[in-house]
Amino acid sequence: MIGLDRYRLRVALRSAGVPMAAFCLAEVHEPGPAPTDYWFLRRTPDGQRWEIGSYERGVHDVRGVFDTEPAACAALYQALTGRPAPPG
Repeated sequence: MIGLDRYRLRVALRSAGVPMAAFCLAEVHEPGPAPTDYWFLRRTPDGQRWEIGSYERGVHDVRGVFDTEPAACAALYQALTGRPAPPG
């Protein structure tokens, strides 16, 4: 099983009814104008891993760091829906 990537995650979140303004997926889905608070998925500053977290009041709060994009996507899906991620 390959797992979710950012493109499949965007579709899965929309299918689950998550508002598009509730999340930002680096280089795939960046809502504009920028909402005041949202969840994010992006590469770590060194570009080697992936992180998810929330953005609120101008502060990025990293909630998890993952070795692979699919692991980060699955964690973000679960954080936003309360359900396990669908297969990729």
